[in-house]
Amino acid sequence: MGLEPVLAKELTQLGANDVKIGRRMVSFTGDKEMMYRANFQLHTAIRILKPIRHFKAQCADDVYEEIKKIDWTTYLDDDKTFAVDSVVFSEEFRHSKFVSYKVKDAIVDQFREKTGKRPNISVANPDLRLNMHIAEDQCTLSLDSSGESLHRRGYRQESVEAPLNEVLAAGMILLSGWKGDTDFIDPMCGSGTILIEAALIAKNMAPGLFRKEYAFEKWPDFDADLFDEIYNDESQEREFQHHIYGYDIDVKAVNTALLNVKAAGMTKDITVMQQDFKDFTQPVNKSIMITNPPYGERISTPDLLGTYKMIGERLKHEFKGNDAWILSYREECFEQIGLKPSIKIPLYNGSLECEFRRYQMFDGRLKDFRHDGGIVKTDEEKRQMAQKHRFKKEREFKQRLEETEQNEEADIRSFTFHRHELNPIDRNVRKDRNIRKSREEQNDRDDRKDRKGRDDRKFKRDRKDRFDRGGKKTRPGRGKGFDNKDRRFDDDED
Repeated sequence: MGLEPVLAKELTQLGANDVKIGRRMVSFTGDKEMMYRANFQLHTAIRILKPIRHFKAQCADDVYEEIKKIDWTTYLDDDKTFAVDSVVFSEEFRHSKFVSYKVKDAIVDQFREKTGKRPNISVANPDLRLNMHIAEDQCTLSLDSSGESLHRRGYRQESVEAPLNEVLAAGMILLSGWKGDTDFIDPMCGSGTILIEAALIAKNMAPGLFRKEYAFEKWPDFDADLFDEIYNDESQEREFQHHIYGYDIDVKAVNTALLNVKAAGMTKDITVMQQDFKDFTQPVNKSIMITNPPYGERISTPDLLGTYKMIGERLKHEFKGNDAWILSYREECFEQIGLKPSIKIPLYNGSLECEFRRYQMFDGRLKDFRHDGGIVKTDEEKRQMAQKHRFKKEREFKQRLEETEQNEEADIRSFTFHRHELNPIDRNVRKDRNIRKSREEQNDRDDRKDRKGRDDRKFKRDRKDRFDRGGKKTRPGRGKGFDNKDRRFDDDED
């Protein structure tokens, strides 16, 4: 949420037709090639859905009957597997899993009646993925052409605590307007996600280069030659004349970022070093800074407000003549930066409604900067900032700040509350946070387990003639192991 205009612009530039922005989605029309390119080339899409049926339903039986009207032999065989994912916003349909079961039952019953056999369900790796969306009585059944979420690019080998989503990182860079025309800096780079996404944008490389597969590759009408042509097309890539720098105080984060940068084949374009932000000095060349400091939510920081105060001081004294973009969550943290932003953009990082703020750093007074022709806000930015209800009226971090001010025993610098008993709302918030953290940890364990189980397939091709271990000029195979200019296989990496 918040990146819909960015995605719409990407689709328009890609050549899609009838591009329309909705809530947390963008619709468009196009042929099979456009669907392949959308999956392969878009930086800010989570998944690409192909609608196959629209209908109205007042109850679960209506859903069942409408789904059963579709000739499922067009999409499935009884020896294939499928999975159904449902998203529901309705007073009548309150449970998404129940909707998924009704869709599944309709498909299975149709096969049983026609052939006496039935396709099986496979949640992990189905041959066909379906998506059911219900908004009140309006239902849309779609084929999921992406499969695994498109934010899982494939270059991330390891991650640090609370890694930034790749789609959000790319969206932040595109929102800034940077296209590789200056140096790029992330002084709190973590596992290097922002750095790698910046390199992909600067070189105009498709983020799908590293993925092993897409769901549409299992469809009966999959055109392998067409997708090979898209995959191997280098005509839109460009040279990056500047450089990308990443820093982090944590040695583990630096090592993780280096590993991911190498897996993405970007070591010539990205430099990662250990350095505390408080030691940051004025860059030699014109630069842009985009960073995602800790919020105090999933990553604990001893002196959170002090960290943001230090960030403001470093920017003011050591980043003159450049622009800095900061994504954060707490209003009180932004206040500690002590600088006036030229633009505030609401963005969601997971479930947190954050702000993405730009700070224009100039030497001297604002009046003199404007007198010399400096532009603080463009006309478009002024229009955006004038929009009513741009942000929620009651932001969670503002409520938390007010509660803090009312609590005489609260330590505002560490956000530690000394109340002996949590109220019911606080208990629910803590419970939800613990559940979310547990799920994230389990997902990380599953990802590591999945990677370990695929070690013997890491350097194999998924389609013929895509990859040549002999070093001929070809595109890289899916997975890691390439790092030179032509991104060929590196035989030294096993």
